[in-house]
Amino acid sequence: MATDIPQKLNQYRQKISIAIVASVIIGLLGYVAPRAVDVLTYFWPLLASTAVLLVVTVGFGGLSQLATEAQGEKVGVGLLMDYVAASRTGHIAELQ
Repeated sequence: MATDIPQKLNQYRQKISIAIVASVIIGLLGYVAPRAVDVLTYFWPLLASTAVLLVVTVGFGGLSQLATEAQGEKVGVGLLMDYVAASRTGHIAELQ
């Protein structure tokens, strides 16, 4: 029974070593890394401007969608269909 423990340790030696090394690395990074509050303090203007840009983009997207639904068809679809129809009639006229 006493000889089973060293055999099991030898069997899992590589995994135990990797776990110890990973724990030491994570511990060192936690000790050396700046606090989250310091990072937020440094980057708050960037984060705030990005949030405002996203809100404005979503707002304009919603207003644009409401305007499109009020017109009855999607913006540009009618113009695109007219363009395609005109170009097809031009090709048909050239072939005849």
